[in-house]
Amino acid sequence: MNRNKKKKPQLPFRLNMLFFVVFLLFSILVLRLGELQIVFGEDFKREIERTEDITVSNPVPRGKIIDRNGNVIVDNTPLNAIIYTKSKDTTKKEMLDTAKKLAKLIDKDISKVRERDKKDLWITLYPEEAKAKIKDKEWALFKEKKLDDKDIYKLQLERINDKDLARLTYDDLETWAIYMTFNSGYALTPQIVKNKDVTPEEFAAVSENLENLPGVDTTTDWEREYVFGKTLKSILGDVSSSESGLPKEQLDKYLARDYSRNDRVGKSYLELKYEDVLRGEKAKVKNITDKSGKVLSTEVISEGKRGKDLVLTIDMELQSQVEKIIEEEMWNAKKSPNTGLLDRAFVVLMDPRTGEILSLAGRQLVKDKETGKLEMRDYAQGTFTSSYNVGSVVKGATILAGYHSGAITPGTVILDEPLRIAGTPVKSSWKTFGSINDLRALQVSSNVYMWKTVIKMAGGQYIPNKGLPIDYSAFDTLRKYYSQFGLGIRTGIDLPNEMTGFPGSAKTPGLLLDLAIGQYDTYTPIQVAQYVSTIANGGYRVQPHIVKEIREPLMENNELGPIIEEMQPKVLNRIDMKDEWIKRVQEGFRMVMQVGDGTGVGHWKSASYNPAGKTGTAEAFYDGSDKSKRGTEVTNLSLVAYAPYDNPEIAMAVVVPWAYQGHSGPSINHLIGRRVMDAYFELKKGGENTTETATEN
Repeated sequence: MNRNKKKKPQLPFRLNMLFFVVFLLFSILVLRLGELQIVFGEDFKREIERTEDITVSNPVPRGKIIDRNGNVIVDNTPLNAIIYTKSKDTTKKEMLDTAKKLAKLIDKDISKVRERDKKDLWITLYPEEAKAKIKDKEWALFKEKKLDDKDIYKLQLERINDKDLARLTYDDLETWAIYMTFNSGYALTPQIVKNKDVTPEEFAAVSENLENLPGVDTTTDWEREYVFGKTLKSILGDVSSSESGLPKEQLDKYLARDYSRNDRVGKSYLELKYEDVLRGEKAKVKNITDKSGKVLSTEVISEGKRGKDLVLTIDMELQSQVEKIIEEEMWNAKKSPNTGLLDRAFVVLMDPRTGEILSLAGRQLVKDKETGKLEMRDYAQGTFTSSYNVGSVVKGATILAGYHSGAITPGTVILDEPLRIAGTPVKSSWKTFGSINDLRALQVSSNVYMWKTVIKMAGGQYIPNKGLPIDYSAFDTLRKYYSQFGLGIRTGIDLPNEMTGFPGSAKTPGLLLDLAIGQYDTYTPIQVAQYVSTIANGGYRVQPHIVKEIREPLMENNELGPIIEEMQPKVLNRIDMKDEWIKRVQEGFRMVMQVGDGTGVGHWKSASYNPAGKTGTAEAFYDGSDKSKRGTEVTNLSLVAYAPYDNPEIAMAVVVPWAYQGHSGPSINHLIGRRVMDAYFELKKGGENTTETATEN
């Protein structure tokens, strides 16, 4: 047997078999395609021409807004709703017939039916009489194409009189109001006919008669519910209604982003700023229609998803207590005879380590137009949209500016005495203190110490009964120092419309002295809070923020959903000061509230939480809503504080503009501030506050 004889290779046979199978399958595919194209091609073509796919997006409930402790602040309340979806081929007559039937089953508000709408209704109900409003010569011009349909319509509107409109019945107007809703949106897009005050009887009656109401359906809708009522309402913002829909001034922007005209969107503050977070993902439904627009079938593409939840840094229990305290102390202060112009007060509570806002409170007394009585309203947005002279609370920044510029050093002694500058009234502290150092100047709030410091910063020299030549660039220099603390610049709070305050434009030696004690430029309460936080935390200007986290929607057991984004503390700058200088000012602030005759001792020495702070009084001019009183001399009161002194966890700013007229009145700044700080530590003691979590973060 020949061992060298080669075996026949098997690979070519197997390869040929594979080629044959592929060829066979390809031939079958070609034959099948040919059959579909030649035999059934016309059928498929007609089917494609007969149908059309249209995808419609349906709205979903907005995300919830929750406080730092998990309490829901803004929720969605379910509502029974009656909706209408028109097809592409639905005629005006069909919609009117349906509207007339529906009007017999529900009550529809007719207050939105304007006179122009009534005229349109009259033309629809009385076409022959509307035609008779046009003169023969005008119809002749129409036939000659010298007048068009719009011209004829305009003439009809002009000639419909009150007697004509008086023929319209309530049922007519109700039918027309429903028809207007039917016709307000795009085809195949559901329109809400009624979603408020739908009675169980109405809901049942419509549900039972859906076969006779083409396009009408019953469903569950929602409306925004503000769980804590008016508390913090101005910051939470508003949402448009299904009737008002998209704001006209932003219509194109929203339509380009897959919104429908009747979608509800945030109109102000948090609801507006976080619209993209709160809006959710719309449900998408594919309607298969024929060429006439009739819906043949409907297919759900995606169920949609409720908007994401917004977790705030606010403690709503603390917020509620702060607002109550402000209200009570304002009403008490109004009993004094010289507090006629007092109409607002603000409190900001902020964690100086993280910038988290625990309370952003403002209350305002407004005269009700109908009753003429004063009523208390939320004015929390005033903490960052309005500014005032805040007085001596800024003296900590003035002392630090003096250190850095070399005008003074820690321990510098200056004579507190009345200043007699030629050509100006005598300027003095509220009391003459004699020779004092920087700590004592803060403790007793010496004006003269601050004045002599900035005079030296400006290259001037005080000589009794002489003029006071200075370098006016000191205005800019002092403002640059103040801006390191957040005074006179935006704090960066995550809310819209923050203002910077108003720097005085005129420059004189006297105005520079006013600037040094907080009686020239104006500052917002949030700026004052950032300023005291910067001193409390050792010199870091932290950006205040009110949004803590963005989370997936609440789970079924009401537990918070997973975190999508967590807002981290953001340091905007470190003030250009030595640590020992900052500690020196911190000690001065402690002495204000705890030592000897400090200006805050009477109200604060008994506090167990070791407070530090600075009081403020500013001579100002009223510029509020009462135009007849503008320009009246008033006193603004303010207060900054933090605690505990040796390890600050809470910083506070209190601003009470136009507290009283004259030179004495109720110490409403201290009364509010002490009660607020007590409330914070009481809540913490009871385990209600979650500041410890912020510390761990």
